[in-house]
Amino acid sequence: MDESPAGRAKATLAEGDVEFDTRDAVLLRMIHRTGSVAAAATELGRSRARALSRIEALEAAFGPLVERRRGGSGGGGSRLTETGRRLLDRYDRLSAAVSATATVPETVLSGVVREIDGEMATLETDVGRFRGLHEGVAVGDDAHIRIGADAVTLHESGAVPEPDATSARNRLEGVVAGVDSGETVFTVRIDVPGERDGGSDGGSDSGSDGDDITFRALLTKDSARRLDVESGCEVALTWKATATRVIQGVSGNPTRSE
Repeated sequence: MDESPAGRAKATLAEGDVEFDTRDAVLLRMIHRTGSVAAAATELGRSRARALSRIEALEAAFGPLVERRRGGSGGGGSRLTETGRRLLDRYDRLSAAVSATATVPETVLSGVVREIDGEMATLETDVGRFRGLHEGVAVGDDAHIRIGADAVTLHESGAVPEPDATSARNRLEGVVAGVDSGETVFTVRIDVPGERDGGSDGGSDSGSDGDDITFRALLTKDSARRLDVESGCEVALTWKATATRVIQGVSGNPTRSE
């Protein structure tokens, strides 16, 4: 996934556990321009095999996107299907709407680092243990985990897909507290109950004292309608560990939503 400045939105379309993002849009546009998957992959510095594999994964979720023609009297090549062109159009409209948002709200949780596994750290907070990319923290450190609204995916309660080895996800259950409707992008507020015992032993003093913690998620209008998101409904929320940052903090900083 392309990196973007902290707090900035990244347009993403999701179907099930498959996400269509900037890299995928660039690939489809290059196929449209060059008329070939191989040529598109070369132009982008990617392997043809990986490009084909990614197209297959996207098509399993979004439908046929690329029509591949074998060589013959008219020559071979590839072109986007009508579904592929519509998907690009949807992505472009979403990207424009998200880009118009100056900042993306984020939830910041305080906790204690319990485990380090390479570039991933596990932070224990008042609402559970979460994994994210870390920036030089060590086991036992007080730290914060920052979760942007653009990184959060909503699901029907109890319908969270199982994570695979390449997309470990953090998961929670909560209740929709409200929906702020935009022209294209909705901001959904989800309340997640904090622990009532004051947190884990040795954990941070987050100041939540068992209160609900509000997360925010950005949804397209179509996704909000499909999930039938409204105040009071129960939902599950997930976010990729690789889309989250664990940074060193000071014990006592409040858990908050910005």
